[in-house]
Amino acid sequence: MGVQALLLCMPPGLILRAVKQITHIKLVASVCFIWIVVLFAACGKVRYPNYYVLNIPPPVPQPTQLKPLPGSAAVREFSAPPFLRAGPIVYRASPEQLGFYHYDHWAVDPRGAITKAVVEDLQSRGVFQSVHLFDSRITSDYLITGSVDHLEEVDRGRSVFVNVGVSAQLLDVKSRAVLWQGVSSQTPKLDKRSVPGLVAGMSQAMDQVIAQLLSSMQTRLVQPQSSALSGTKEPKSESPHPSMNSAND
Repeated sequence: MGVQALLLCMPPGLILRAVKQITHIKLVASVCFIWIVVLFAACGKVRYPNYYVLNIPPPVPQPTQLKPLPGSAAVREFSAPPFLRAGPIVYRASPEQLGFYHYDHWAVDPRGAITKAVVEDLQSRGVFQSVHLFDSRITSDYLITGSVDHLEEVDRGRSVFVNVGVSAQLLDVKSRAVLWQGVSSQTPKLDKRSVPGLVAGMSQAMDQVIAQLLSSMQTRLVQPQSSALSGTKEPKSESPHPSMNSAND
């Protein structure tokens, strides 16, 4: 018996019910097919992280009339909290809350760029006879250590800021005396929220922080030299020719 003959023998109500079931099955199959297509399309789009580095400008040479301190200075790699060393870039939605840009990472540990910038800035200032990265195999007269305390975005309502902070100290290797220590920070506001703009703002702020920090060190170290230079000219005692004393002065 053919399909047409079978349909003619069926009651009209049963035929209508069968047609509805077939239509429902087709609708469900179409919806499932669409979901499968969407699922495969979503899985096909893999998002890869973006990677960034600090780009701290090289220092401008600063001429000075003072002689450099005798001896060499070593700069040990700056320390930092683990969440600032590598991986996702950090932002703070509040003072107590840390967030991470999961698709925006540091390509390398930013401490390397910061330590290198400190070495180059000290070399350009001529504070010491020589400045180099710390190496346990090389003997140095002075040791500079420091810490990257802040390197993150800070959100305050709709405003976005860069928070950069560094602390450092200078040690006399022989006496272990602390000759200088200081802290410097910058919190500039960003014009708009974007990770490339955030990293550029961090680089500029870090450049200013390092310059302020090392200027403080330089001021502290040159004070004894300035005092010594100001006291080099003293009047000669018991001279038989006072007029010659005033000429020499």
